[in-house]
Amino acid sequence: MLLILLEALGAGCILVLIVWWTMFSGRSEAEHEEASEQAPHLTPPDDTHTR
Repeated sequence: MLLILLEALGAGCILVLIVWWTMFSGRSEAEHEEASEQAPHLTPPDDTHTR
């Protein structure tokens, strides 16, 4: 029983580490700002087509 609990705890820790790693290992902040400045500003479609 203790072995099952230790294995579950280990799997949970690995899961938390994977989630942490993927959250904070993305693009750098400067790279993100550059991409958002170059992206065209999209406007929502006008809702003039009604039934």
